[in-house]
Amino acid sequence: MPTMELKHPLIEHKLAILRSKTTGTKEFRELIKEISMFLCYEAMRDAKLEKAEIETPIEKMKTKKLDEDKYAFVPILRAGMGMLDGVISVIPNAKIGHIGMYRNETTFEPVNYFFKVPKGIEKREVIILDPMLATGGSAIDAIDLLKSKGVKKIKFLCIIAAPEGIKKVEEKHPDVSIYCACIDKKLNQNKYIVPGLGDAGDRIFGTK
Repeated sequence: MPTMELKHPLIEHKLAILRSKTTGTKEFRELIKEISMFLCYEAMRDAKLEKAEIETPIEKMKTKKLDEDKYAFVPILRAGMGMLDGVISVIPNAKIGHIGMYRNETTFEPVNYFFKVPKGIEKREVIILDPMLATGGSAIDAIDLLKSKGVKKIKFLCIIAAPEGIKKVEEKHPDVSIYCACIDKKLNQNKYIVPGLGDAGDRIFGTK
């Protein structure tokens, strides 16, 4: 499935502030939340609605509603937690799972240390959250873990992505849709996204 890059003046404006090294922790978190909300709206374009009947202050009417119980958000710890508030504001009753990974600074490969998802995860559409899609290693491992639990429909939401990471994920998991706010130029020799925005986890949590 093709990667969807959000093209919108508001997104470009917010990304410009997000990327700036002078942007503080509070504003950085707020921008991650806002952009994540926009990404979730785009990712839900194909959502299936169910028939329902409600009563307005004027009369009863037939309408359609989303069965929020059919969805789960799974942030990749720790940076993915910064996106959670934004997507929860769109689907507040979705279930939440967690995947813990860190990057080995020698091999640049992801190391898994935590995996916990809600019961019945295989019956839900799962949306993985991670601000950065760099080498693609963490994304592929997260998708592998979820598929091993029987999950059939997976989407991946990120703020920025490198072409190298997108290519790897699309080759390994062509059935997974990727939604990002911007596709950047490349990875540098340390496997960081260029121009990027630095370490998203450190900037979200103020740890550097």
